[in-house]
Order: sequence, then structure tokens, then C-alpha cells
Amino acid sequence: GASRAQPGTTHPPGSSILMPPPPLTPTRSPQGSVDCPNLEFEYGDADGHGAELAELYSYTEEPELSTNRRCFEEDFHSQVQGRRWLELDGAQQKAYVMRLLDGLEVVNRDKRLKVARAILYLAQGIFGDCDNEGDVLHWSRHNSFLLYQLGTFTAFLELLNMEIDNSQACSSALRKPAISLADSTELRVLLSVMYLMVENIRVEQEMDPPEWKTCRETFRMELSFPMHTEEPFALLLFTMVTKFCSGHAPHFPMKKDPFHPDGMFFTLGGFEALQTMKVRKREELGLPPLPEDSIQVMRSMRAASPPTYSIELVEQQQQKRGHRSRRVRPLMKQDSLDIYNERDPFKNDEVGVDEEENDDVDSGIEGELDLMERDAIIPAMPAQRPPIERVSFPKGLPWAPKVRQKDIEHFLEASRNKFIGFTLGQDTETLIGLPRPIHESVKTLKQHKYVSISDVQIKNEEELEKCPMSLGEEEVQETPCEILYRTMLYNLPQYMIALLKILLAAAPTSKAKTDSINILADVLPEEMPITVLQSMKLGIDVNRHKEIIVKSISALLLLLLKHFKLNHIYQFEYVSQHLVFANCIPLILKFFNQNIMSYITAKNSISVLDYPHCTVYDLPELTAESLEAGDNNQFCWRNLFSCINLLRILNKLTKWKHSRTMMLVVFKSAPILKRALKVKQAMMQLYVLKLLKIQTKYLGRQWRKSNMKTMSAIYQKVRHRMNDDWAYGNDIDARPWDFQAEECTLRANIEAFNSRRYDKPQESEFAPVDNCLQSVLGQRLELPEDFHCSYELWLEREVFSQPIRWEELLHYQ
Repeated sequence: GASRAQPGTTHPPGSSILMPPPPLTPTRSPQGSVDCPNLEFEYGDADGHGAELAELYSYTEEPELSTNRRCFEEDFHSQVQGRRWLELDGAQQKAYVMRLLDGLEVVNRDKRLKVARAILYLAQGIFGDCDNEGDVLHWSRHNSFLLYQLGTFTAFLELLNMEIDNSQACSSALRKPAISLADSTELRVLLSVMYLMVENIRVEQEMDPPEWKTCRETFRMELSFPMHTEEPFALLLFTMVTKFCSGHAPHFPMKKDPFHPDGMFFTLGGFEALQTMKVRKREELGLPPLPEDSIQVMRSMRAASPPTYSIELVEQQQQKRGHRSRRVRPLMKQDSLDIYNERDPFKNDEVGVDEEENDDVDSGIEGELDLMERDAIIPAMPAQRPPIERVSFPKGLPWAPKVRQKDIEHFLEASRNKFIGFTLGQDTETLIGLPRPIHESVKTLKQHKYVSISDVQIKNEEELEKCPMSLGEEEVQETPCEILYRTMLYNLPQYMIALLKILLAAAPTSKAKTDSINILADVLPEEMPITVLQSMKLGIDVNRHKEIIVKSISALLLLLLKHFKLNHIYQFEYVSQHLVFANCIPLILKFFNQNIMSYITAKNSISVLDYPHCTVYDLPELTAESLEAGDNNQFCWRNLFSCINLLRILNKLTKWKHSRTMMLVVFKSAPILKRALKVKQAMMQLYVLKLLKIQTKYLGRQWRKSNMKTMSAIYQKVRHRMNDDWAYGNDIDARPWDFQAEECTLRANIEAFNSRRYDKPQESEFAPVDNCLQSVLGQRLELPEDFHCSYELWLEREVFSQPIRWEELLHYQ
């Protein structure tokens, strides 16, 4: 539900706030000290092909599979006598599909629905003629390519537009006290066919024939660069979401509509494609290559053991009682959070650094100090640990350190003030008057200097704003991402608010409220369950339905943020600001304010009812015990995928934004995030530690002192910024009075960018004016075709009947 804006956050007038009161009270986990096993999870664009298709259908829709089959077989046997679909050759299959497509043109709504169901049965893989799941998936792909080649997608797009604009269905749904599956039948059939085509054509396989590869590229171009319509397909689905959230179309099937992340992956490119595009763009801008492939680094990282809450509690009690002698053992267990589980956290990489710098005379003093500190610590280590354990770990941290230009400038400004007494602005070359260690420091900083694509884009934007006449008009490359942003631009705040409303309604921590939207329209049956077994099945279906929606929206938002950031930094910042204004940050924190291990290991699925298994095998008798047992998976892929996506979104919204980092502190996110470290999955832990790192300086010395294991994990797993005082709170950027100004400046830059690039009429003041009467009168103007028919009437109305007041000319002299 909606609530008032909270103090300390910046919200523009008229923005929508979706969240509960700010301080989120962390919930106590009942399994504080239970150790979670390592999760063998591989992050990717999507789950397995079969799993993605299975998530399209709710268990309540299962009877409709046989309805689709019946519609197809009735029509097919009337057209083709005594043969099966699998026995027809390519030409005969095409001829039959063309006859089906002709049936979509009829006026009768019921007949049209029957034909659409027959086409859906084709897209579902003719499961009545198949013996196993592999055959169903094979024929589903085969038929999807065939349907696309014959223009089925375009035909269904037109029907979808008709259904979206169907005011009769909307008004009928609005009058009903409870909306069920039956209210969205036509929409679900259309969206299912379109989704199956997108998903089947998107997935590449080695054995695909060449014409399928050509089809795939053509389809991608068709979705990315629309020719017949003025807007991309993704925008139509965003419009559906907005219409649903506004309450005008409560029957829209929201699970099938947010399924367009797969369409986004297909048209814009997935996470690995993004990495390739980023490398290519850096080459085009003349920037040095990336220091490492972030996807590969994260895949090679190992999970750390979570902080043991019971030990920390004992440690805190011992601190209060003054029993200093017993604090040795918990302190020595800090290295349980090590990547390799065998390294002294106090040593980290200093040995490697000393070995590399042993030729440098100036590093000798620091090296001696380091050795003295180590000598003081080493005797306190447990004596029983065999020394051989320290042989096998690789040297070096997983990430190469980075330094921004701004960091070098701040370092030199502080050094000049200290040693010389004045500064030289942004000059990073002049080092006269500074001692030699400062020279060495600047040299090291410059060696690790990283210039991002965003830095270049911001600099170019400043130059274009400064010199619009001399630099001329910017050449904007027409990429799928650019087209999508341009079409989304003017309604983008509404799109973001709508997505967050659905995410809030689907979150497991949300309470049912009267003013919240109903996202269960495409899962609730017409007749509510009577038996306990039916109620259990529906409960699992509802929970699964919500999980799929969270997965879809989290993937969609992350993909949009990453693509817009690569395309232009201010496009990313525009989306980010509207997400922050709609209280996305506390919404994500509220999502994590639960027993996250229970969420990730939830078993809200009934594998025997999943498509395509349920289409080729007889359904066993379901019992309450079998439903409670669930599947045998160690974790739920989609839920872990959703958690990582939401953490990545939170990182993107707060990175280098001190005002938003303070929101994390105000909403008491540290204990919520720290509890998420229990999940032993390296990628998830990395993004949790990143969020903890950026707010560590604001949490106080006592928090840092009592969370040394977490601090150690941050050091070992998160990328280092060389002169970032994240652990001490001495950052010169941490000035509270700059927070409002920071957001306002950013907003002004975004508005200037959008105005310059997309508001073309405002650029007319820079256009040259033709003052010559002859040339102006000699220009040919394009007039409408029917203008000559009404020309005399126009003359009479606009010229002859209007009195000419010649005396008014004198006022303009």
C-alpha cells in the first residue's frame, strides 16, 4: 500500500511512495547458528529451457492443456483424414497453419478463441503425439519457428492490441466482486503463444538448421526495430502493467505479462552479451581494456562461512563482564570467512605486496611496521594448526584495485594543503614541493586509474551543454536500447511505480491490505477449493505464482538498469532516480527482512504437475504428504536468482550516492543484510558485502569492532579502492549537508540531457531564420490531399471574414 514520504529522502511533487515506515525492525532468525551447506548455483540469464517454459503455466491452468488439444484435434481431423501432425511434410504443415491463421480473421469471438487454442497446442509441442518430455520440447521449438515464418506473431500482436483495448471485458471484470482465471482466458492464450515463440526462438542449440538462425536474427530485429508500429513490443507490455496497476484492467494476467524479461534478454542481450558490448564500447572510446572479466571472477569465487551469531553474542557478553582472556578464541576464528578457509585475515595480501616492492627503498619502513604487527599477532594463533595449510592458497585478491580521477585529485589536494599550503585545482601532474613518498603514491594511484564509460559520457555531455552551437548536434546511434528508452521516456515514472507495486504485492513479507492490487487473477480458479488437498495445492500455486513474478520483475529491472547504464549514464540515472523516489530501497530491504534461508529453500512446486511432464505422463495420486515433501532440490533456483537480482539493483541504486547510502543506514539495513550472509553462495555474499561496505563508515566504531568477521570478508571479497577509508569513517565525501544538493544536481543534469536529446522543439531557437521574403514565399509546403476541396472555405473563414487591423502594425514599429 501507499504511505507518506519519509523525512530525509528526496521526493519530487506527485511521485508515488510505495513503502511502510522507515525503520525496518530486523526479524529474529530462529536458526541463528545453523550452518548452511554450499549451494551449487550458477547464475545466468535464465533457468533451464524446460524450467522456464514450466513457469509460464500455473497449476490451476492444467485442465486447459487438454482443452487446447481437443480444439486442435477437432479442427485437424476435419482437414486431414487419418494422419498425425508428425507425419505431415513441411509443405502440408505450412498449408494447415495458413488455414488456421485465416480462422483468426472471423468475427465470432468463440470461434476465434478455438483457433487460437489450436495454435497454442502447436506451440506447446503436440504433446498428444509425443512419448517423452524431450519430444515435446523438440516439437515445441519446431512448431514455434514454423509459426513465426508464417506471420503468426504479427497476427497475435494485432489480436493482443484488440484485447487490451476491449472495454467490455474491462468493465465486466470491474463489476465482479472476485476475479478468477476465466476472466483472462483470451489474454492468457494470446500471451502464451507469443511467449512460447519468443522463448523457443531465443534459445540457441548447436543442431539448429541455418534457416532457423536466420529466423532468429530476423525476429530479434523485428522486436528491436519495429517497422509497422511506432513502438517496440516491450512497450506494449509496460502499458499493460500500468493499466493493470491503475485499476482499469484488473483481469490482466500479470504473471504472463512481466514474462517479457526473456523478450528483453532476446532483444537487448543478456548479461554475457552486456559484458561483450561493454568491452567493444571501451575499445570504440579508446579506453584501456577491463582489468578482469567480472562474470568469470564471480564464478570462480567460493562462498564464505556465515558469521556465527551465538559466538558473537557470547563475545559481546564477555566484553561487558570484562573477561578479556576468553575473547581469544572467537577472535581467532575470523578467517572462517576467508575465500579459501585457510588464510590468516591479518596477513591478507601484504606478503605479496612486500615481495613485489622489495626493491623499493621507501617501502622498507612500512614493511618493518607490518612485520612488527604480525609478530605481535602470530603467537596468539592456535598452535595446533599445521603449517602445511598455508601452502596451497593463491596470492592476490580476486579483484584488481581501481582508482578514480576524483580520488587522485582529492589525494593531491590534501597533500598540497599539508606540505605546501595551497592547491592547484584539478592538476594531477605538478608534484613540485611534495615529498618523494607522495610521488610514489601518485604513481601507484595512476597505475590503477580506471576511467569508466560513464565518465566519458558525462564529460561529453558537459561539453555539449557548454558549446551547443560549435559542437553541433550529437550523433545518436539507433540501438534497441536507445529506441526503447526514447519510447518509454515520457511515461517512465508510471512504468517504474507500476512494477514496484506488483513487486510489493508479490513479496512474501507483504501483508494483504484493502488498497493493494490483486495479482492472483490468473491463478485463482472459478470455484474455490473444498478439500484440504485442494487448498494445499492452491496455496503452493499461489506462492509459486508470487515467486515467479518477483523473479521476472527483479530480472527486468536489473536488465534495464544495466543496458541503460551502458547506453548512456543519464538514462540509467533517470530510471534509478524514479525507482528511489518510489521507495525501491526500503521495498528491497523489506523483502530481505525475513528468514532468507527459508525463502531460498522453499519448495513451492509440484514437479509432477509441471509442463511438459504433466502432458506425457499419467498424474499420480497427490497426497498431503507428497505436497508437503516437495521436490528434492537443495534450493529453489528462481528464489536465489531473485535475491541476487534485488541485491544487484540495490547496489546499482546506492553506488557512489551518499544520500542513498544514508537511506540504508536510516532503514537499519545492516542486520538485515548481515543475516543474508548465511546463504553460502559466493555471488550473493559478494553483493551483500558490497552493500555493507558502503555504509560501514556510518555505522560507528562499536559496530565495526563487534563485526570483525564481516569486515574481514569485505576485505577479502570486495574490490579495493586504494584511498577509500571505508573501514574508518574519514571519507571527505561523507558530509551530510551535501545530500540534498547531490540529488538536486543529478536531477538537473538528467533533465538537461533529456531536454537536449529528446525535446526537439526546444532546439528551434538555435535554427537559422530565413528573412528573405522571396525564398520564404517560394518554399513548397506539403498540404493535405483534401486541402484543395476545402480551399475556398478556408479562405473565406481564415482570410476574408477576419478584419485586418492595419493600425496594430504601428505598435510593433
